[in-house]
Amino acid sequence: MYPSLDPPLTLAGAQPAAETLDLARLQFALTAGGHFLFVALTLGLATFVACLQTRATLSGSALHARMVRFWGQLYVINYAVGIVTGIVMEFQFGLSWSGLTHYAGDVFGASMALETVVAFFVESTFLGLWIFGWHRFNRWVHLALIWVVTLTAYASAYWILVANGFLNNPVGHRDSGGRLVIGDAAAVFANPSALLAFGHIVAGALLTAGFFMAGVSAYHLFKRSPEWEFFGRSLRIGVFVSLPALFVTAAFGGVQFAVMQPMKEAVFSDKTAEVARLQADMADRFGPGDYVPSEAWTRGAGTLMLLAFALMMYLCIGGFVLAFFKRAVFRFRFWHVVLMAAVPLPYLAMISGWVFREAGRQPWVVYGLLKTEDAVSSVSPGAMRTSLIVFTTLFALLAALNVWLLVRHARVGPVERGLGHNERAAERDPADSLAAASY
Repeated sequence: MYPSLDPPLTLAGAQPAAETLDLARLQFALTAGGHFLFVALTLGLATFVACLQTRATLSGSALHARMVRFWGQLYVINYAVGIVTGIVMEFQFGLSWSGLTHYAGDVFGASMALETVVAFFVESTFLGLWIFGWHRFNRWVHLALIWVVTLTAYASAYWILVANGFLNNPVGHRDSGGRLVIGDAAAVFANPSALLAFGHIVAGALLTAGFFMAGVSAYHLFKRSPEWEFFGRSLRIGVFVSLPALFVTAAFGGVQFAVMQPMKEAVFSDKTAEVARLQADMADRFGPGDYVPSEAWTRGAGTLMLLAFALMMYLCIGGFVLAFFKRAVFRFRFWHVVLMAAVPLPYLAMISGWVFREAGRQPWVVYGLLKTEDAVSSVSPGAMRTSLIVFTTLFALLAALNVWLLVRHARVGPVERGLGHNERAAERDPADSLAAASY
C-alpha cells in the first residue's frame, strides 16, 4: 500500500508560470503517450515472432519461416521508428522537468539508466544480429538471438515501469540533504505499483499484437489473397491469443485498484463526499491547494478504457468461436471487415488507461512528495511553447511515417525479398526461393 505521506520538500526558486506548467504537461502527455503506443505493438509482435521462429526451427516448416519474415518485417519497422520516439521523449526530463530530476532523480533515474542500457545497447545489438544474421548463423543461434531481443524488450518495459511505479507509489527511498535516494532497492524494484502494471502492459501488448495480426490477415483474406493458408494461420493465431490476453490484461488492471491512490479511486467512482473529505485532509497536511485531479480526464479516460474492454471482449469471444470454422476464417467477409476495423481498439484502451493512471495522480508528480508545479523547469512560456510545437510536429511525422510503412508492407504480403531473404540461394535456383528463406 502507500507509504505515510509526510509534508513534501518545497524546492527553492521561483514558481513557473501556470502556462509553462500546462504546456510542459501537455508536451509530456503527447510524447509519452505516443511512444507508449509504439511500445505496445513492438513488445507484442516480438513475442509472436519469437514463438513463430521457435516453431519454424523445431519443425523445419517453410510456411512458419515465411511467417517469421513477414511479421518480423513489420516488427522491425515499428521498433525502428519507436526507438526514435523514445530518445526524443527522454530529452524532456532535463528540458522540462529539472525539479523532478533534482529531487528524485537518484531513485527513479537508476531504473531509467538500466532501461537505457537494456534497450539501446543489449536489445538493439541483438536485434541487429538477428536482422543481418540470417543465413550467417546456424538456426539455433539465430533463434536464440530473437529470444534475447524479446526478453530484453520485457526487461526494458519492466525498468520503465519501476520508474513510473515509484512516481505513483514512492517506496524504498530516504531523504538525503533534501533529495531522495534509494534506501531499499528491493522495495523499489518489487513495488506493487510497478509489478502489477508490468503484467498489465505485457498482456495488453499481446492483445495489441493479436488484434494487429488478425486485422492484417483479415485484409488479405477479404481480398481473396492466394496466400490463404498463410493468412488463415495468422488470423487464427491472432484471434486465439487475443482472448486470454484480454482477460489477463483485465485481471491485472482490476488488481491495481487495490493499490490505487485514494483520491483517484474516489473521483473515478464519483464519491463526492469522499472526495471532499480527502481534499480537506490533504489540505490540512500539505497546505492550501487543489488536490482533486481533473474529473473529466480521470473519469472520462477510465470509462473509455472500460468501454473499449467490453467491446473487445465481445469481439474476442465471438472471434474465438468463429476461428474454429474454416468457412468462417476464409469466407466470412463481414467478420474480416470487423477484424480490420477493430485494430485500433487495443490502442484506444491502452492510451485511455495510461491517461487514467497518470492524470488521476495529479497534482503530484511523485505522489505525496513532490507536486507537478514544483517539478517543472523554470523556463518561459514562449520557450516551452516552441518546444511543444517542435516535439509534437516531430512525433506526428514519426507516427505518420510508421503507419505508412506498416500499411505499405502489410498490404504487399509475404514476398521473397527483404528480411531474411537469401539472394545468393535464390539466384542459384530462382524456383526454389521459398526454400531459400526457410531453415
